[in-house]
Amino acid sequence: MQSALNASVAPRKTPGKAALASFLGSTLEYYDFFIYGTAAALVFPHLFFPSADPAIGLIGAFATFGVAYVARPVGGLVMGHFGDRLGRKKILLLTLGIMGLASLGIGFLPSYGQVGVWAPVLLVAGRLAQGFSAGAESAGASTLTLEHSPEGRRGFFTSFVMTGYASGMVLATLVFIPVTAMPQEAMMSWGWRIPFWLSIVVLAIAYWVRTHLDETPVFEEAQERRQVAPMPVKEVLKFQGPDVLRVVGTSIMSVMQTIFTVFGLAYATSTAGFDRASILTVNAVAIGLSMFAMPLAAKLSDRIGRRPVLLASAIGCSITIFLYFLALSSGNIMLVFLAAFLNMTVLYSGFNGIWPSFFAEQFAAPVRYTGMAMGNQLGLVLAGFAPLIAGLLLAPGVTGWIPVAIFATVCMLIAAVSVFYSRETFKTPIQELGAPYLEGTARRRNLLEEQERAQDPEQELARPAIQLP
Repeated sequence: MQSALNASVAPRKTPGKAALASFLGSTLEYYDFFIYGTAAALVFPHLFFPSADPAIGLIGAFATFGVAYVARPVGGLVMGHFGDRLGRKKILLLTLGIMGLASLGIGFLPSYGQVGVWAPVLLVAGRLAQGFSAGAESAGASTLTLEHSPEGRRGFFTSFVMTGYASGMVLATLVFIPVTAMPQEAMMSWGWRIPFWLSIVVLAIAYWVRTHLDETPVFEEAQERRQVAPMPVKEVLKFQGPDVLRVVGTSIMSVMQTIFTVFGLAYATSTAGFDRASILTVNAVAIGLSMFAMPLAAKLSDRIGRRPVLLASAIGCSITIFLYFLALSSGNIMLVFLAAFLNMTVLYSGFNGIWPSFFAEQFAAPVRYTGMAMGNQLGLVLAGFAPLIAGLLLAPGVTGWIPVAIFATVCMLIAAVSVFYSRETFKTPIQELGAPYLEGTARRRNLLEEQERAQDPEQELARPAIQLP
């Protein structure tokens, strides 16, 4: 009877609801990501960074795009700390609100022609708020979904964190395509603002779903057993510092995403001669199809392991990025779509569908949010500035894209090496994840108990048990 009573009050896992909440949160994050990236490539150079040299304005716009990736690690550290201390759900509600309101605010900003230098300053402030929020969103959503998922299917359910990436891209493109079809004057004056204003709709839906989601059973059990880490940052660096570094290296694979979606858009429209609507449509279809490819890749990783799929993705993307730029240089839109399909839909989905579970599984529950956020967001700093770096590497001529493709390939190789030296976790029970932390804290606990026995052996039997993280 007692066991039945314990089972009835045990925290309940709700993987479907958690996956939906994470999907919607990521949809908002990446909707904002793509509308900002699209605006940075097409609109912001003219409105916020006017210059006689168009290349200077584009570089300025790409720099503000990258600024958010500097704020992401800060957001990850701050929100990760409180997510490990106070709970995943509370912090994810807060990050959602910051992201939505920052995007809405960008849609109301005055241009450089109206307020001068204050225009780019305010744009950077809004972008920093977006980055701060996004730094906590993906790690928190991945942690929450993983801890609600059943054993043997953690990869599949957690992959819905990044199907929101594809959903956000499709929504952003569907909104931006009619905007880019507007007369130039209308698009530059008010049309570009519409996608930012519409983010409030996604925010409202995602916020409502998350308010109806339970805290994760793993976190509630850690609270009951007094195993919540007092200083998660200190603890994760002490016991799992190498795991943080490996997540940093693997996260560099995200360079492929920003090269493709942001720099590739600018290159296709300004150098290769494609019209904006065509390239936006190709990107939307290729990434939209990854909504189906990512869960399939994650299911495969639940069967054969995370590392094989991640390694295949890194190597395949390093090859197909050359094919993509070759296709852009050919001027043939069908070749561009085929190359985009191979690179983004098939191969990059092998990374995007798996990293949410793979990164979260590297860390023990008391430091999972912090460890994942720290490693992932530090790695994403390079991805944020990749379009700017690519713009600086771009050489004149038809083959001027080759240095950009080489840069992306080097990043893929760094990610592949990091994956190779990471632990395989797809079969590890959730209570045993983060072995270095569990072993380190167990040794610390045993040492403290030995010291207490040596100091006061007569009262050892009377002393209550101490639970340490």
